Amino acid sequence: MRHVLTMETRAGRLSPPEWLLNGLRPQSAPVPWAAVARAGVALATPLAVGLAMGKPTYGALASMGALSGVIGDTASAYRMRIFNIAVPQLFGAVGVTLGTLVYGQGWLAVAVLTLVALVSGMISSIGAVASVSGLLLLLNAVVGSGLPMPRPWWVAPLLLTVGGLFVLLLTLLGWPLRRRLPERAAVADTYRSVADLLAAAGTAEYAERRQAVTDSLNTSYDLLLARRARAHGRSSPMVRLLAQLNVLVPLVEAAAAAHLHGRASRQPEIAEAVRDLGDAVAERRNDPPELILPEPQGPADRAVEAALRHAATVVHESDPDPYNVDDRLGRPAALRIRFRRAARSVLLSEPSWRYGLRLALCIGLAQSLVALVPVTRSYWVALTITFVMKPDFGSVFSRAVMRALGTAAGLVVAAAVLSEVPRGWWDVPVIVVLAALIPAFSAKGYAFQTAAITPVILLFSDILNHQGFGLVVPRLVDSLIGCAIALVAGYLLWPESWHTRVGDRLADAVDETARYVAGAFDAAGDRAERLRQRRRIYRDLSTVRSEFQRALTEPPPAGTRAAAWWPLVVAVERIVDATTAARVRVDHGASPPPPAEVTDVERELRGLAEGIRSSVVLVEVRTELKGGEDGVLAPLRQEVMAARAIASPARGT
Repeated sequence: MRHVLTMETRAGRLSPPEWLLNGLRPQSAPVPWAAVARAGVALATPLAVGLAMGKPTYGALASMGALSGVIGDTASAYRMRIFNIAVPQLFGAVGVTLGTLVYGQGWLAVAVLTLVALVSGMISSIGAVASVSGLLLLLNAVVGSGLPMPRPWWVAPLLLTVGGLFVLLLTLLGWPLRRRLPERAAVADTYRSVADLLAAAGTAEYAERRQAVTDSLNTSYDLLLARRARAHGRSSPMVRLLAQLNVLVPLVEAAAAAHLHGRASRQPEIAEAVRDLGDAVAERRNDPPELILPEPQGPADRAVEAALRHAATVVHESDPDPYNVDDRLGRPAALRIRFRRAARSVLLSEPSWRYGLRLALCIGLAQSLVALVPVTRSYWVALTITFVMKPDFGSVFSRAVMRALGTAAGLVVAAAVLSEVPRGWWDVPVIVVLAALIPAFSAKGYAFQTAAITPVILLFSDILNHQGFGLVVPRLVDSLIGCAIALVAGYLLWPESWHTRVGDRLADAVDETARYVAGAFDAAGDRAERLRQRRRIYRDLSTVRSEFQRALTEPPPAGTRAAAWWPLVVAVERIVDATTAARVRVDHGASPPPPAEVTDVERELRGLAEGIRSSVVLVEVRTELKGGEDGVLAPLRQEVMAARAIASPARGT
């Protein structure tokens, strides 16, 4: 018996860590067939045109530009896809131009690529489009400095841009038929997620459902507010969708009260009515049914019923007044204002400089190594670092490991293609198949995406420099070197990075929560500003959650510390929910809390934020908040005391 237990213990110790298994386990996601077909056509067509013209090198470059467009085409709304594909192509053209100009220039190339890496890392912190733009800026600069490009210097950027715009053209072919389908589907899905939230009120599933509602609201507002709704006229469908989305906000607020205090609002008829409204949005129905709802039994139930009836009225209103559409939740500022904000964020943000310097250090080391060690065309080292070090793509540690494993798998396919398929017209059907696998595998995980992209890039590289099967082993070695540099210079040398990514952002969210508590019970406060605050907090907490999930995939000590801090993230979310529930109850008949109680809660939250910023481990703080057990702030006080009482993991609690 003891021998059996010993064997089981050894087997458990030898089993792969959970973070590795999670990365290698394919995610459950449907195959995006439209993207699969588009990728096959987009990458194979430029290559076929180049072969027909007797210029296979030109065709390969255009196909590489199309590959960038395929990777960047991640949005659902067409106007967002225009930005996601077109804007990064401009940065990619600048990158390949810089790389071409320093090709074979030794230490000048090292200096230029290091500077490009600094700029690329800094602009990646602005947003999704800027992140992809920064990626292509550095990626194409690395390729241009490592592969021989056709002359004159403007040919390569022109061909890469043409390839990316070809992907955009293929993408826009469906716009006349599906012009506003993505936006309408997003709003309908948000209604259904709110229905699930109300169905989970009073249960342990509520927190998970509320996170899903936050993500769905973020997606819908990002789609609808990408351009100004008031510019579309009185009968614009976009105005109607924005109105239908805005009326969900009071319902989401009321759901927080229903979770803590509701009775009738937890009946299945409530969730079913919201789900029917989602179907009405999707089908564009204008026939409002009669709502038969349970009799309210308190302020929370009255809040849910009032919000639901108002939402039903707006959903079935065929012609909303665009001048009465409440745009309080985030109408985009003018372009020049957004540009100034982005520039200020890049130049004055400590995280922006920190990540830019980390990426520049890694690229500088990679290019210095290539300059000192005689390795043929070893641009793949910097290429690997470029993909691994993206801050918004996941944990650097897990991505480095997944990149190494995915590259090894992709090289097996590349070896078969390079050894068995002659260069020429046979490359076209091979690219059709390999390119189609990219969007299909990208949905499964990063390792799978890497395995799909690797043989495509190697095939195009072989068309450019004609090394054949000899590319395979050097590229594997280069990938391992790049992953090692990213792990050491981009991860191990920055042990405090987990705290700056997670702790500082969480502290900012707690500070914002303190302001939200103070403003929620201010009789002279602006309700629209309160709603904006709540949306900002939930959006910030959603970002914090994502950062925590990335940190949890890292080895100790970062992963262990992130796991210890995770309950605090949940506690802050519960504080926001309790504040919203209290405000909703006051709006529907409950007595407002004394100002002194609100001030005490605000003070404790600010103390919590300061403790998060100054501590690496969480230290228990005992606190007493006075107030009646029957007051509206009683649940909020309990949540604040629970957050302050989270003990340090160093104490063994």
